[in-house]
Amino acid sequence: MATTDELAMARLFLERMGISLEELSYTDPRPTAPTIAEFVPTVSGAVPAGTRRTYTPYWHKLVHVWGAVRIDEINATDINWFIGHARTTAVVRRSSRGGHSAALHAYRALRCLYRYAIWNRVLDPRDDPTELVTKPKTVRSTRHAIDNGLLSDIVDVASTTGNDPALDAIIIRLHLETAARRAGGLGIRPRDLDPQRSLIRLREKGDITRWQPVSPTLMTNLLHLTQTRGHRDDDTPILRNRKGKPITARRYDHLWERIGEHIDTVRTLGITTHWLRHTTLTWVERNFGYAVARAYAGHAASSTRTGVTTTYVRAGISEVAEALAALTGDPHPLAPKPL
Repeated sequence: MATTDELAMARLFLERMGISLEELSYTDPRPTAPTIAEFVPTVSGAVPAGTRRTYTPYWHKLVHVWGAVRIDEINATDINWFIGHARTTAVVRRSSRGGHSAALHAYRALRCLYRYAIWNRVLDPRDDPTELVTKPKTVRSTRHAIDNGLLSDIVDVASTTGNDPALDAIIIRLHLETAARRAGGLGIRPRDLDPQRSLIRLREKGDITRWQPVSPTLMTNLLHLTQTRGHRDDDTPILRNRKGKPITARRYDHLWERIGEHIDTVRTLGITTHWLRHTTLTWVERNFGYAVARAYAGHAASSTRTGVTTTYVRAGISEVAEALAALTGDPHPLAPKPL
């Protein structure tokens, strides 16, 4: 503790500096934190489109529950309650696993929200309640490659039933050939087609854009859709129904529901489009190796998981085209010519 003489010297020093004790103790108060309803639109407008699409349902739930609550009024107990709420209110789908994915996405959506609050200086990092919450465990996926017999049945049902079997057959073939995620198929536009090199441009998870080889047969079918289903310009989606209206994710859901009505295994396992991705990438890995499978999937190399060697063993587009040609039996213009 300072002595009387030391305090007197300090006061004298402050007087000579022209600083009062009131000025010394004053701190600029932090602006009032926004409410959840006020801040969610700010974050939604700042994140990439893929992140927005994933987290928006959980932000909507958050606004519904705590829209009028300031973000600095929510504590770790509240966060845990909301994660449980997201789990119990998750939409039950054929591929549902007890709401585990919903809980994980709810946690990540909140983490994203509070990171932006800190970056925008409306919340002190020490007051972030998500730092005190344990991340929900990731449940191992039950998806696996589909065997040839079942796959043949799926293709047959898709191409012979429903109100637009021609479109559904193209959807199945598109995802089998490219191993694209559902969003990748929905986002294809006429300007994304390169008929000369038989490539399509995919926009997928993490806003990653890549050119993917497709068979000349599939390219012909995609061009036919473009020419016959009312495309107004190069930026309109290619996958359209007979009335010329762009399809949505609901078309995919209905497609697998219909296939499940004809094939018990599809209904029981909850098979979806993503299973086609597993099927194709498994085949490519078994026949052409890990590097080609990674390139085929559009995955970036990760030295943290598999070592720095992967930096030097990346596969090129010609190798992906070669794997595709072997998969489809349809020669590809970019595939290496046999010696």
